[in-house]
Amino acid sequence: MATADKKDTEFILVISTTGSVREAERISKILVEEHLVACANVVPSVRSFYWWEGKVCQDAEALMLMKTMPDKLEALKKTLTRLHSYEVPELIVTPIVDGLAPYLNWVRESTHPEA
Repeated sequence: MATADKKDTEFILVISTTGSVREAERISKILVEEHLVACANVVPSVRSFYWWEGKVCQDAEALMLMKTMPDKLEALKKTLTRLHSYEVPELIVTPIVDGLAPYLNWVRESTHPEA
């Protein structure tokens, strides 16, 4: 399956899970401080079912919803991978196709404070 060209969208939503709220909060704070994301929402309680090492597993996890721009994605991937406790962290990217202009302008300004 082909991936969409990063230039197709100006804004993206990045989704990840962690093993605890504390971990999600720690990672989110660093990503915001480093201007890799404008905002990270931490949803404290999701139940995940998945295949791992040949068996079905289930865990309580925290969900992170992060708003950013495509030019921040590679650095975000590296930082999240470095900070995350999972051997294979979830990181899924989806385009933001529309939104309120003042909010999207804020995402741009928050991830590019030097501009």
